Amino acid sequence: MTSKINKTNKGLLKRWGPVIAVLALLGAGYAAGLHEYVSVSSLVKNRQALGSFVAENLFVSAFGFVAVYAVLVALSFPGASLLTLTAGLLFGGFAGGILTVFGATLGAVAIFLIARSSLGDFLEDKAGPFINRMIDGFQKDAFQYLLTIRLTPVFPFWAVNIVPALLNMKLAPYTLATFLGIIPATFVFAFIGAGLDSILDRIREEQPGCGEAATCSFDFGQLVTTEMLLAMLGLAAISILPLIIRKLRGGKPIAKKES
Repeated sequence: MTSKINKTNKGLLKRWGPVIAVLALLGAGYAAGLHEYVSVSSLVKNRQALGSFVAENLFVSAFGFVAVYAVLVALSFPGASLLTLTAGLLFGGFAGGILTVFGATLGAVAIFLIARSSLGDFLEDKAGPFINRMIDGFQKDAFQYLLTIRLTPVFPFWAVNIVPALLNMKLAPYTLATFLGIIPATFVFAFIGAGLDSILDRIREEQPGCGEAATCSFDFGQLVTTEMLLAMLGLAAISILPLIIRKLRGGKPIAKKES
């Protein structure tokens, strides 16, 4: 009887554990008011305060940033790109890139596990339009395909986090492909963020008082150059070369088909 109860408890923990963990982190973040900092206006207003806090509490800030980023990714929060730029601004391009890669990977793993849990049906409905477009690639070579679409953001990041779980990809290759695939774009944005001070100064000059009024606006997409996009596409092209070569030779894929 006791063993049955233990098995039931383990089953419930496996099913609901990831959901509870993400909600707990979300609640902690909101209680601390962290969500208020993920905007252009708050960045303009609090730049000096944030910089001082990070300088005085480097390790706490680093761990806190990774946790917040992971939660935002798990919740498909649309401000992740701004947070990546902020990482570069506060921690420097290299350190900010590293922290972001770990935070994004943890968040992607969290939503991957959630997609296999009690919220799987809900997330499947949400990701429905993208599943049919990805299913062939994941069935042929899940690791290589995921690595390719991570390098080239053709699909929304949240959809790429969910669909592999719904198509029964294993956690280990999913985590590795995610970690490697997001490195190039993450470091590009982090290094851009390292020079963000001049942009914030320009926003202050062109939109005086916008920080306090929470009305600051700036299209950070303007920072992404054609050369940058071409470089990322080049990386993606390199990543799919093994697939093309194997197809031409009629060879078997390196990664086994996920089931």
